[in-house]
Amino acid sequence: MPTQPTAGRTLVTRRAVFDIVRTATLGSYGVTGFACGPLDRLLGWLGFGHPGIAVHLGETLDIELDLTVAYGVPVAEVARQVDSAIRYALRTALDREVRRLTIHIDGLRFGPGGGPPSVLRVDHGAVGQRDLADSGTDVA
Repeated sequence: MPTQPTAGRTLVTRRAVFDIVRTATLGSYGVTGFACGPLDRLLGWLGFGHPGIAVHLGETLDIELDLTVAYGVPVAEVARQVDSAIRYALRTALDREVRRLTIHIDGLRFGPGGGPPSVLRVDHGAVGQRDLADSGTDVA
């Protein structure tokens, strides 16, 4: 195993950076996908773009993401985890640091049960948890 670094040059394609960022992002807790319009989605499907991801390669590495997040998870925590995952993945894979990472949360996605109820209806004659607790019944 050589201990001295070998002089040379490494070329990393833009596609490789997109793939690393996409994998790290989608592997983060609470992320349901990338937000984009129908035209961007079509261009991505045809292979002419990467919807929801913008990368500027140069002397520095700048990344901008448009994400959708699962409903009910703390959005700030999801953003922190995405930030950490992307920085770690790029540091270990390419030995490059990210100068600026901008994360836009463009929407919430609901699970299979549907969205939250729009109106909570209260049945004043129904027995509630408080009634059960006052009666000595265990409420879980």
